[in-house]
Amino acid sequence: MAERRVNVGWAEGLHARPASIFVRAATATGVPVTIAKADGNPVNAASMLAVLGLGAQGGEEIVLASDAEGADAALDRLAKLVAEGLDELPETV
Repeated sequence: MAERRVNVGWAEGLHARPASIFVRAATATGVPVTIAKADGNPVNAASMLAVLGLGAQGGEEIVLASDAEGADAALDRLAKLVAEGLDELPETV
């Protein structure tokens, strides 16, 4: 199981617009990914309701995980997106 721990870079956390960006990016990777608070249960990273339900705040640590083929590259890209609070999924890491 590949895993990345990262602090949320969006000041407002994973709410509304940042959550939408993250969910679209997670879906675009083509790899099933879960997201969780450091001490919480993982949820589907491609589900807007699940991501919003986390209530992840800016600066809070989250855990991205996947056991699919290509998981390392997908998690690296998503971790960069979250950590830097980017507006879209980076093309390269």
